[in-house]
Amino acid sequence: METDKNTFSNGDLEVTYEPKKCIHSEKCCMGLSEVFRHSVIPWIDLDAAETESIVHQIKKCPSGALSFKWKAQLAEVK
Repeated sequence: METDKNTFSNGDLEVTYEPKKCIHSEKCCMGLSEVFRHSVIPWIDLDAAETESIVHQIKKCPSGALSFKWKAQLAEVK
């Protein structure tokens, strides 16, 4: 099954959100509400918190709907 992907980036990270995988977005919204916002588009604002905090919250995603790659890793692949 193919999922819709949304990608967001800042100077350090590229974050992908797969809404069809998401089972509990409230967990992210409550954990880091300034980044993961349920009532604003775009839903993810990576400039609203420190990169380490964002990575920490993404690692708590119960469904794997959120994932990230470091920009340095992406540059190595190109």
